[in-house]
Amino acid sequence: MTAVIEITQDFTACYALRHKVFVQEQGVPESEELDAHDASATHLLAWQNHAPIGTARIVFDGDLAKIGRVCVLPDLRGTGLGADLIRAALAIARDTPGIATVKLGAQIQALGFYEKLGFSATGPVYDDAGIDHRDMVMELA
Repeated sequence: MTAVIEITQDFTACYALRHKVFVQEQGVPESEELDAHDASATHLLAWQNHAPIGTARIVFDGDLAKIGRVCVLPDLRGTGLGADLIRAALAIARDTPGIATVKLGAQIQALGFYEKLGFSATGPVYDDAGIDHRDMVMELA
């Protein structure tokens, strides 16, 4: 994968990717997909050939960094791009003073993906926008 991943202010591109994946593909209500955290989050955007292909965001709260809204276009899944987005978010969290823990809410079918990246599942399964999720955490050294 020859994608470029960078922090972005191009919220339109991030929201368009999220709309395609979460709203159109997965049926998440648009009213739940966008939230108040978007205004203060650090947004990552993956590009390939000048086209947006994946995104994620990080919300910082005290000593916690919460990675969320991770999505990759359907035809690029399985290429390593999702893992690259998570590694980029983890690098930002590690470089942010005071961050001790990284957390995310994983869709159940993605638990193994996040475990391979070093996250551990915690707590019960819960419903988020009609999709079963489970929290996952990583303690930063």
